[in-house]
Amino acid sequence: MPSSNEPKLGTFSTLSIGIGGMVGGGIFAVTGLTITVTKGGAPIAFLIAGIVALLTSYSYLKLTLRYPGVGGTVDFLNRAFGNGIFTGAANILLLLSYVVLVAVYAYAFGSYGACFFPEADRPFWTHTLISGVIVGLVGVNALGGSLVVRAENVFNIVKILLLAGFIVAGLATPMEWSRLGTEHYVSPMGLVAGAMLIFLNYEGFELIANASKDVANPKRSLPIAYLGGVLIVIAIYMLIVIVVVGHLSFADVAQDSDTALSVAAQDVLGRTGYIAIAIAALLATSSAINATFYSTGRLAYIIAKTGELPSELKRSFRGQHLEGTLITAVLALVVANFVPLDAIATMGSAGFLLLFLAVNVANLHLAGQTNSYAWLSGLAALSTLIAMILLCIKVDENPATRNHLWILVGMIVVSLAIEIVYRGVTGRKIQLRRVPTSSDVNEVG
Repeated sequence: MPSSNEPKLGTFSTLSIGIGGMVGGGIFAVTGLTITVTKGGAPIAFLIAGIVALLTSYSYLKLTLRYPGVGGTVDFLNRAFGNGIFTGAANILLLLSYVVLVAVYAYAFGSYGACFFPEADRPFWTHTLISGVIVGLVGVNALGGSLVVRAENVFNIVKILLLAGFIVAGLATPMEWSRLGTEHYVSPMGLVAGAMLIFLNYEGFELIANASKDVANPKRSLPIAYLGGVLIVIAIYMLIVIVVVGHLSFADVAQDSDTALSVAAQDVLGRTGYIAIAIAALLATSSAINATFYSTGRLAYIIAKTGELPSELKRSFRGQHLEGTLITAVLALVVANFVPLDAIATMGSAGFLLLFLAVNVANLHLAGQTNSYAWLSGLAALSTLIAMILLCIKVDENPATRNHLWILVGMIVVSLAIEIVYRGVTGRKIQLRRVPTSSDVNEVG
């Protein structure tokens, strides 16, 4: 984040925060899983998930313009719903959802990294790399925020260039377009459920809210960053999955689901393409873990400051709030090494759907203060609710995935239990930050 002595964020920089947050490790981790579930309808699945994200980004945009600052989702929920158990539990659920995100990214890092080793040794190297990248990037965060930011800039530039090259080369090479035909689609309900399975790929736009206090011209930059950023990422994701489906049969994707992008790149550009996309995956997933650790440390600090977590989480080391990062890392190590990828993806997507439902309802409740179209926030809330219900129904229909719902229930119960027990033991109350005055509102539009 820029300090008071550094230049404010312009429109392009603000847009980059959102795109960088969304085009992270998720696209490498779950593309193969999405195609396996939705077949030829995979591009439409990414479009459906993107539309839900776009509607939700409207709520974030309006809330951010009205309440700029580093609090983001935590602050929005506190303002809308006060200091009840629900608010505290929702904010703890947000932390747990970030744990799941780190697990997804680390799993993808391990899968793509292991592809450079003999096939018989890959299970060992997958888990070694999963653990190594989590532990290593905790160390990077401990060295200071400036190193995190510099690493992010390099990672983001390289991954976008490599993905752009993959898309251009893939579309320029003969493809099997027939696999994208409607005859290869799954049922409409299966398509929507598959779309929600990969919803976590879009959650990164919320990072814009945390940087909003440093934006030079919020009225101009934030709409472009939120709405434009989601639209750009929808296009990128659809093009990527079109290339994969066009170059790999569904059987090939299922066989190499964890590294589908690299396998598709090999079909396009040979071994060079395979290695290039594997490197892009390693950079993207490292970047995503790096940024998530940085965010979770600050997020734990903000939640602790409001009184919803122990005050010890407000402490800093070398300018960083590492307690939250360390807790996230330990939990992510367990999830990434012992929970299957499809279960992790379900947990992450469902967690963020619940949180985005809450944010949409928050903006609906505060529509008069945020100068929002209440019907649009209501539509956003309805879309996230329906998506969440369909995801749960689809997961419950399959005996092999039914237990994933219990993991989600466990996340919710744990969030509630932590909040209830912590309040009961300490008696701490949520402390809302100052509500902006009318002059503040005029300044940010």
